[in-house]
Amino acid sequence: MATLVLTTVGGIFGGPIGAMLGGLVGQTVDRELLFKPRGREGPRLTELALQTSSYGTPIPQLFGTMRVAGSVIWATDLVEHRHREGGKGRPTVTSYSYTASFAVALSARPILSVGRIWADGKLLRGAAGDWKARTGFRLHLGGEDQAVDPLIASAEGIAVAPAHRGIAYAVFEDLELADYGNRIPSLTFEVSADAGPVSAGAVIEQVSRGAVRAGEGGPAIGGFSAYGGSMRGVVEPLAQACGGWPVVAGGQLAIAAGDGAAVTVRDRGAGVRGRERRSIATPDRAVRRVALSHYDPARDYQAGVQIASWGVGQDRELRIELPAALSAQAAKQLAQGALTRTDADRTRRTVVTGWEGLAIMPGARVAIEGESGRWRVVETLVEAEEVQLQLTPIAPPALAGPAVPGRVIGAPDVAQGQTILHAFELPPLADGASSAARVLVAACGDAPGWRKAVLATSIDGGVRWEAAGATVQPAVIGTVASPAGAASAAIEDRRSLLVVDLAHQEMVLSDADPDALAAGGNLALVGEELIQFAHAEPLGGGRWALSGLWRGRRGTEEAIGTGVVGDRFVLIEAATLVTLDGLAGAGATVTIMATGVGDPDAVEAHVLVTGRSITPPAPVALRAERSAEGGCRLRWTRRSRVGWRWSDGADAPLGESVERYQVRLLPSGLPEQLVMTDVPELMLSPGISDPGELTVEVRQAGDHGLSRAAILVLDIEPE
Repeated sequence: MATLVLTTVGGIFGGPIGAMLGGLVGQTVDRELLFKPRGREGPRLTELALQTSSYGTPIPQLFGTMRVAGSVIWATDLVEHRHREGGKGRPTVTSYSYTASFAVALSARPILSVGRIWADGKLLRGAAGDWKARTGFRLHLGGEDQAVDPLIASAEGIAVAPAHRGIAYAVFEDLELADYGNRIPSLTFEVSADAGPVSAGAVIEQVSRGAVRAGEGGPAIGGFSAYGGSMRGVVEPLAQACGGWPVVAGGQLAIAAGDGAAVTVRDRGAGVRGRERRSIATPDRAVRRVALSHYDPARDYQAGVQIASWGVGQDRELRIELPAALSAQAAKQLAQGALTRTDADRTRRTVVTGWEGLAIMPGARVAIEGESGRWRVVETLVEAEEVQLQLTPIAPPALAGPAVPGRVIGAPDVAQGQTILHAFELPPLADGASSAARVLVAACGDAPGWRKAVLATSIDGGVRWEAAGATVQPAVIGTVASPAGAASAAIEDRRSLLVVDLAHQEMVLSDADPDALAAGGNLALVGEELIQFAHAEPLGGGRWALSGLWRGRRGTEEAIGTGVVGDRFVLIEAATLVTLDGLAGAGATVTIMATGVGDPDAVEAHVLVTGRSITPPAPVALRAERSAEGGCRLRWTRRSRVGWRWSDGADAPLGESVERYQVRLLPSGLPEQLVMTDVPELMLSPGISDPGELTVEVRQAGDHGLSRAAILVLDIEPE
């Protein structure tokens, strides 16, 4: 009907040219706004959350701040990275990892920035711009002068690589895919296209490229995704949700909304019997419930639904899917406003005017002389030299009640932090014996979000590097604030207190009962000493006081009392240690390099290989006894690198192919002597046991080297 009326108006006032222009304007109103064609042209909210890579997929125009998936517009094949572990007597295991490089189109108009990025629903990039997985990243803002991305240019050739001018897109370079099943994950982006909220009117004007004007501006929205195959598919849901309707003003199509300036008309049929017409549709034909779907920024832009209803007769429902970022309260108010307007639209009022009524276009606001309220024109009829304006009341602004956004479990956004790395060689921690020197690596971050780092090793001071996989679970690591001091390794140290500062406050320590300690629990490397602790008391701020100490564990008694402030503290747990076997022999220095997501530069740790991981521990209980013959007999007790558990009535296993000891004798003023023996004792020859000072060093000879020495200094007196 609008086409007929507007064409008539154009013909009256502008002749044939005016009629043509009027027809074009009328067709625009019909096609784009008034009469809804069959089929769906606007976006579903789910479409904006699903990443696509199909040709012909529309790219949304983004306004304000929105979370969108985008479309993959370029990608390379997966790149396979091979890592081999083993060798030197151990089975070789080859593992594979994959990376991918690709580009994702985000907006068909320029943007300002990208904030958080989700991959398969988990944060890939946090609000602070920190990455949760290793990747290169570049953002092209969509300017008309933007350059070709260098990665795309190198892969496709500079002559054929598109710059995608006018399209904002992101490029990922070598994104690690291990956390995503070795495939490109489904990505969503928090995109800011404008500074602050935008008005619905501004969105309509830009989407229509100025063909539709929105003078009143409309309500402010946090963000909007103009997505769809036609202008109508974008404008209609936005105008519908915001209470707008089409009007022709000044020869231009516009969207009007709410109360405003109105043309006053006199109803010639008022008070005339049969001429005053008013009708109200029956309630059973009216919408009784409006459900408005939107994106809620407070819920990480997940879809939310706000419902307004009259409470009864809710079988007639209007559903509005609005791809806009709105708070729950704002969405509730829009839903309530839509419900109020649908109820007001049940009322129709016909006003009879003279020919002056032809100047009042459909959609215009009118005030009826002598009556209150505002009306808008929905239809104009010319009949018997009279103009009849069919009106419907303009509903007052809605007052929304309380809105409940609903619960949401958001992806945790914790900072990755920088890597803290320690490498060391320890005596064997398990009962099995190793045949190659073993270096252990423990790592964590200085923030709770740290998960892992890539490792590499070098035995020539960093000239050449070998890939060594990655770290495993984050270790509990810290530094010594107050060392434990001297004590005995033979009994529990109940006097000393060890105070440590852990890397961050999310790390915790716990108590261990005697059975747990006997099973190896609460074992920590403190400086060069292995210590177990029974009690852990939090002091606040990541500081802990440890007591009930078992000192010098696993043959590290020589380090008791050597600790200083700032020494490393590493809780020894199998799940947090990376084992590197056979990197180098005794005397070599191995450099371990770790690179985590939050590290600006690689982190290095150096360890001197001593062989303590493959040699027996030093003998104990070295003593000298006078023999019945008058000489001096040395005795000692061996220990084993494979038998650390206490078993009543059973000797520790030997752990070596043969039992053999090297005894080094250093008598005062005489040349030293080396003596080999197959039993844990030695009878000193008369010349060696003469009066004077004698230093004795006893080492067990293992399959892979000598143990550290047990040392005894004797002052032999004359008999």
